[in-house]
Amino acid sequence: MKVRVLVSTLLLSLTLLLLATGAAGQSRKVVYLKNKNGTPYTLGNPSTFLSQRALDRRNRYSIALDSTDLPVNPTYIETIRGTGSVTLLGHSKWLNAVFIQTTDAAALATINALPFVQRVEDIAFRTFTAPKPDKFRYEQSIQLPAGRIFSDTIHYGASANQIQLHKGDFLHRLGARGKGLLMAFFDAGFTGYQTNRFFDSARARNQFVASWDFYQKNSNVNEDHPHGLNCFSIAAANLPGTLVGSSPEANYMLLRTEDAASEYVIEEYYWGLGAEYADSAGVDVISSSLGYTTFDNPAQDHNYAQLNGGTTVITRMADLAAKKGILVVSSAGNEGTSSWRYISAPADGDSVLAVGAVNSTGLIAGFSGWGPTSDRRIKPDVVSVGVGTLLSSTNGTVASGNGTSFSAPNIAGLATCLWQLFPEATNYRIIQTLRQSSNRYNTPHDQYGYGLPDLKTAFVLLLKPQAQFSASVQNCSVQLAWSSKDYKGMRYELERKAPGQTSYERLATFPVTEAPFARRSYTYTDEGANGTLHYRLVQVIDTTASGYTAIPLDSVMVTLPVECTPTPPADGTSVQLYPNPVRSELKLKFMDAAPADNLQLILYNSSGQQVRTHRFSKPGGLFVVRLAVADLKKGYYVVKVYSGEKEYVVKEMVKE
Repeated sequence: MKVRVLVSTLLLSLTLLLLATGAAGQSRKVVYLKNKNGTPYTLGNPSTFLSQRALDRRNRYSIALDSTDLPVNPTYIETIRGTGSVTLLGHSKWLNAVFIQTTDAAALATINALPFVQRVEDIAFRTFTAPKPDKFRYEQSIQLPAGRIFSDTIHYGASANQIQLHKGDFLHRLGARGKGLLMAFFDAGFTGYQTNRFFDSARARNQFVASWDFYQKNSNVNEDHPHGLNCFSIAAANLPGTLVGSSPEANYMLLRTEDAASEYVIEEYYWGLGAEYADSAGVDVISSSLGYTTFDNPAQDHNYAQLNGGTTVITRMADLAAKKGILVVSSAGNEGTSSWRYISAPADGDSVLAVGAVNSTGLIAGFSGWGPTSDRRIKPDVVSVGVGTLLSSTNGTVASGNGTSFSAPNIAGLATCLWQLFPEATNYRIIQTLRQSSNRYNTPHDQYGYGLPDLKTAFVLLLKPQAQFSASVQNCSVQLAWSSKDYKGMRYELERKAPGQTSYERLATFPVTEAPFARRSYTYTDEGANGTLHYRLVQVIDTTASGYTAIPLDSVMVTLPVECTPTPPADGTSVQLYPNPVRSELKLKFMDAAPADNLQLILYNSSGQQVRTHRFSKPGGLFVVRLAVADLKKGYYVVKVYSGEKEYVVKEMVKE
């Protein structure tokens, strides 16, 4: 399948890193530059180097453009190229660096002397030796027995538990499945994704927007390695009844930044250039199941002290991606039982959501990397299912695998769905909300981090600040108004506490009948009240068979003027009927102190026939019953309220 490329040729050329295949012994260097002076690009004309989607993200979150957004000065690049026998490999705008290959000592001396060059450092590219064993040692896929499908109400099939453990199905029921957001997956390849049956709907809906192989310098990532496909399927699979991922309706960009046959620092630079590429294209979420600690050349190894959120190249690039507004999700690493033990880079990034691994019951996996970071920050941030995670094999069968590589895309997909509902939240707010929603938030652990995120709780944390609730007094009635985000099937319950009452009583219920999830406004008029009144607004967000969730959104208090205190009707009863004559709505205002249950209102016409009935209960104090009468014929009527067989109220009215 030929995928649709979102990034322009210009943007691609700015972040492309070529693989050099020359003889062993050639030297590869990174040339760091002092500035971008004289560049033809300007922050005033960003459309020449950033896509409109990338600009929209910056505008949405008030992220100012800065010098890191500007491409490397082309004149500097050409000057370096022209110093001698130098091959240009690529350049990074975020690092303001040029990557070269040369053994020309004179050229290197000239480059070091250039006034715009800050320093020159070695890059250790891999040499071409026999492939080493697959370094994803915890992450082999195991095909499940044929026909193993789990039943569930949303038809997840095998993946039900890993979605429902986080209550991610709650988001999916609200229509949040990632639609409209762009996710980038960084990995070693995505073998077979172009024909895999779990992505049939994604292909049909053009959800694949771009792919690029930074190692082979081409757009084909379909044949390189299965690890990326295994990870990607956890979020993107969409075959109901068999396997459904955590964000099956998002758009996807597949980027190969990893060489599975080796481990060299150059892969961190590939990752960084992938992040630049993703940013320029306007990606919202990066899901990376890659991590770096030790390398094939021990001289390049990281140490624990470097896991401080600001030392390794990959972590610095990940935090820069987050600074641009991207939600970066990374696997924590699988070194929990090794001599290394700790998380890997870039999971140490302070703006990176690092994900550890648990089994299907929430018990930590021994291999899951430990925190904290060397500067004592809590890591990993959260955990998800990384033991027996259900995923797709390369031939399109349901399989399982172990590794934080598999817990990360599950959380990345669920975070994408949450962000779909609350696009006004920043990437940092999404990360903090996921932490707060987790079951160990108040007692974090060095291997669990903040624990298992609960997506319904995260939803509530983001929803409550959305609510606006106000009250005002007009003509001795209380005008209540509110707005919040909601979805069909939800409802609001308006409650009131009147003078003399010790608890709230429900005034009215407002069902939500519309989709999609969006902000809506409501009003209500409370008549027949006096004194100081307390109102509370409750939003019922979930009434499924598995649970009932009601959220107190906000409360307000009003005090009516003294002149609004009602006086008993002239006939001496404690019930007032108004307006009389009436046109559309009849109201009965009860002013007695005693509550009454199981009351029945019957409206009789002049012939003694029943034309309306209404059953209700009332609290003590002020209470108003409303009766629609617009469709009644003009004439004389009698209103009677019964308590059992006893007449409680008798009133006459005229319909005009």
